[in-house]
Amino acid sequence: MDATGRLAAIGEARLVRGYGLAGVAVITAEDEPTVQAAWRELDPRISIVIVTPSAARAVAASGGPGGRLLAVLPDPDGTA
Repeated sequence: MDATGRLAAIGEARLVRGYGLAGVAVITAEDEPTVQAAWRELDPRISIVIVTPSAARAVAASGGPGGRLLAVLPDPDGTA
């Protein structure tokens, strides 16, 4: 499986940038509109998306993940 064509990470730069070292397509997005725009523009070959908690809320607000698997990172503050 070619990980670079199948995986992406979306969210705040400080939380997702390290995934690029593993070949994941990293898309930094610091607010809801930016996350939603990034989500709409994802390559159709990407089937698994790692998201920060705030990015997960933005994806949910725009209709949910559709046919993609969404992996939500733990809250960095440990509050939720």
